[in-house]
Amino acid sequence: MHTYADSLVDSLTDMPVQDAEPAPFPEHDDCFAVRQAARHLSQLYERHLSAAGVTPTQFSILGALGAAAVEGGEASLTMAQLSRTMVMERTTLVRALRPLLRGALVEDLAAASDCRRRRLALTQAGRDRLLDANVHWRAAQDEFERRFGPRRAAWLRRELLRITRAV
Repeated sequence: MHTYADSLVDSLTDMPVQDAEPAPFPEHDDCFAVRQAARHLSQLYERHLSAAGVTPTQFSILGALGAAAVEGGEASLTMAQLSRTMVMERTTLVRALRPLLRGALVEDLAAASDCRRRRLALTQAGRDRLLDANVHWRAAQDEFERRFGPRRAAWLRRELLRITRAV
C-alpha cells in the first residue's frame, strides 16, 4: 500500500540537490539559537555568581549535592548519579569538580572497600558557599526575569526542561 507519506518521500528524493536552498542562517538554526542564548545567560549568571567565587556549573554541582542532602536518604551522590543529573560527560564533570574538591567545598566519600565508586557530598564549607551563592544566583535570576519578563521566563524554563526530556 502506497501512502501519502511514501509519495512525499518519493517526491523529495527525486528533487535535484542543487535546487535546494540552504536555510537562512541563523534564523532557522535551532541549535545555534539555543547555544547563543545559553552563552548570554551563562555570562549573566557568571557575572553575579563570581561574587561568591563559583561558576554557574560549580553552583549547579553544589546545588545538586545540596538537594541530595535535603531530599533525605544519603546526603551524597555517586559520580554516575551526579553526571546524569548534570547531563555531563564524566571527564567534564571531573574537571569541574577539581576546584570544588581542592577548595574543600565537596568531599569524596569513596569507601575503602570500593575506592572505584566515588561518592561526593558537600562539606560544611560547601553548604556555606552554596548559601552565599544562592543570594547571587537570586540576583541573576531576578535580572533575567526583569529583562525577559517573569511569565516569559517561566514559560521558557518549562519549554527548555521539556526539550531536555524529549530529545
